[in-house]
Amino acid sequence: MRRTAIALLALTALGTASPALAQSRGLSVEVDHIARLNLTGSASSVIVGNPQIADVTVVDAQTLYVSGRAAGVTEIAVLDGLGRTIYQGQVVVSAPSSGQVRVWRGSSVTHMACGATCSPSSRDASVPSVAPVTMP
Repeated sequence: MRRTAIALLALTALGTASPALAQSRGLSVEVDHIARLNLTGSASSVIVGNPQIADVTVVDAQTLYVSGRAAGVTEIAVLDGLGRTIYQGQVVVSAPSSGQVRVWRGSSVTHMACGATCSPSSRDASVPSVAPVTMP
């Protein structure tokens, strides 16, 4: 009887402690792409360190999508209804690895989105570019 009571007490302690144990894996996403983040607990609040680098869309209490907005590094924290951290991790947003080219004309640049053909990208107006430096 005593062993049963101890086992039940241990299971109860484990069950109540699990939401307090935060996930902390990092996340990588490309600019203008998304990454799914599955949580072990129910999210109540989401905090993004720098919303100019990444944005978060809440699908349901256990599913978030992180969107890359601009290249850089930021952090995301997710809290449950009691204010406990259920996720905290670094988000690294990098430039897209395919489907884009930059065309340089003197010091001005045009960003092109490429599939079967290339067209000017909608990011052109919002992404400042600097001409490459050439050494004499």
